[in-house]
Amino acid sequence: MSNYDFDYFVIGAGSGGVRSARIASGHGAKVGIAEGRHFGGTCVNIGCVPKKLLAYASDYGPAFEDAKGFGWTSEKPTFDWATLIANKDKEINRLNGIYQTMLRNAGVSVFEDYAKFIDAHTLQVGDKTIIADKILIAVGGQPRAPKYEGGENAIVSDDAFYLDKLPEHVVIQGGGYIGVEFAHIFHGLGAKVTLLHRGDQILRGFDSDIRHFLASEMEKQGINIKLETDIDKIANNNGKFTVFSTKNDEISCNLVFSAIGRVPNTHNLGLENVKIDQKDNHEIIVNGHYQTSIDNIFAVGDVTDSLDLTPVALAEGHVLADRLFNKQPDRQVGYDNIPTAVFSSPPIGTVGLAEHEAIDKGIEIEIYKSTFKPIRHTLSGRDEKTFMKLIVDKKTDKVIGVHMCGADSPEILQGIGIALKAGATKFDFDRTIGIHPTAAEEFVTMRTPSSD
Repeated sequence: MSNYDFDYFVIGAGSGGVRSARIASGHGAKVGIAEGRHFGGTCVNIGCVPKKLLAYASDYGPAFEDAKGFGWTSEKPTFDWATLIANKDKEINRLNGIYQTMLRNAGVSVFEDYAKFIDAHTLQVGDKTIIADKILIAVGGQPRAPKYEGGENAIVSDDAFYLDKLPEHVVIQGGGYIGVEFAHIFHGLGAKVTLLHRGDQILRGFDSDIRHFLASEMEKQGINIKLETDIDKIANNNGKFTVFSTKNDEISCNLVFSAIGRVPNTHNLGLENVKIDQKDNHEIIVNGHYQTSIDNIFAVGDVTDSLDLTPVALAEGHVLADRLFNKQPDRQVGYDNIPTAVFSSPPIGTVGLAEHEAIDKGIEIEIYKSTFKPIRHTLSGRDEKTFMKLIVDKKTDKVIGVHMCGADSPEILQGIGIALKAGATKFDFDRTIGIHPTAAEEFVTMRTPSSD
């Protein structure tokens, strides 16, 4: 008879942890899971899902304006932040409950408390001591806190979903996807937005053409982007803030939003009690089987150095459960050609290699580009463009990178991701008949390589 309370115990009920617990239980393992804050994790509660709801809300303002070109007239609409947040909270609470129900229906024992390591097999979960054969760490990450003078006056992304009111002027520190997405949200809802980014262009790591194109579109909308600029300090003047930049600018605002990256949520886990190897930034080091330096302890998702994407954590948690409890040791996650999106305005969809990545790999490439006004804006009058780009391996004719910035690009790129995963060539794109009239058809009608 086993001395263990559980065959498998999961710390963290976010996307990867919940998936892994459910799959393992389905394979017959006795599974427990501990979550001391949000069931569903960052994505469901203070990340992708509520952020997408707020992004939808921000799109309605420009849509009301665009409708005039199509014959619609009405009184000027008004926006109520409190209504949006209340409705968002209602939906998130519903999803939160669904995650708990799914776990219990799958036969997983749920502990609504934090877990901490005592030793490699023993956890303190609230006032209970639990002994488990195998343990999974799936606690995700958290926003990096600013360290400069007055940094305590800045909010981070976790806080943005619970603001009492919409600020008049927001200064956003950071031009990564979180900063860019919240610039869209706040600006679309009526706030003035100034975005400071320490690099030479927003969205480091993305394709250069996409980065420059989106920055140009944001600036056309009235978002003030200050590049090669960071925050030096913040002064609090009775709830009004003055941001002092590294370029000696002084910016008065109602809200400072720091979006300078995320860090693994490894504090208070008791990792020092089990001596799990970590990187300098506290990411947990795992091998190709998601195994830490302690044989029976595993980790998936944002707490490791994997891609910080919810679907990646889901896949890793699923594969790990199959390996451990369904005798599928060769199950793997494919990390190539992972589609992703930025819910900016206009949004970005991307899959495969960026141009600089292809060049760094020594691939001889051919580039196809297209910039055009979407048919919708021929009547709306809005000065907004769409940009598309194909990167082709000249030797194999395979399409190795696809990038789009424009309406519906995240939805379009999901399908393109399947094509790249299947090894589609430029010839395959060319012989595919487009759906007319759509923006997506441009991907199968680009015939002339770009001269640059």
